[in-house]
Amino acid sequence: MKLIDKLAWLRVEDGRILCARSYGNDVFYVPGGKREMGETDHQALSREIKEELCVDLVDGTIEFAKIFEAPAHRHAEGTIVRITCYRADYLGTIEAGSEIEEFAWLDYSVRDELTLGGQMIFDWLRANGEL
Repeated sequence: MKLIDKLAWLRVEDGRILCARSYGNDVFYVPGGKREMGETDHQALSREIKEELCVDLVDGTIEFAKIFEAPAHRHAEGTIVRITCYRADYLGTIEAGSEIEEFAWLDYSVRDELTLGGQMIFDWLRANGEL
C-alpha cells in the first residue's frame, strides 16, 4: 500500500464548502496539499492555500477538524490518500491561484463531482449539519 499524506482547509459558509479544481483535473477537491520538508501542518496548509486561493490563513484560528482516508484519485490501485483537515479564518479575497482552474462554493447536491476523499468530507459535514 502506498500512502499520500495531504492537508486540507475546510471552509464552510452558508451551507456550502469551498472547493477547487486544478488544471487538467476532472473533479473538485477540498483545497490544500502536501507538506514540504520541515514544514508543520499549519505552515504547509497556509502555504498551499496562499498558492491555490491567494488568501492568508489567520494563524491563531487554524484548528484540527478530522482525518479521512480514501482510495487516491487517479493513482494506482492500493494507493490511499490521508487527508488531515483543518478549519481556519482567512484574510484577503479568494481567487484562483496559478495551479487552479476554478474554485466554487459547493453544496451537498454536487457531492459526486468530488474525489472519494472529498465525498467522505462532504458526508461528515452533512452528518454534522453543516452541508
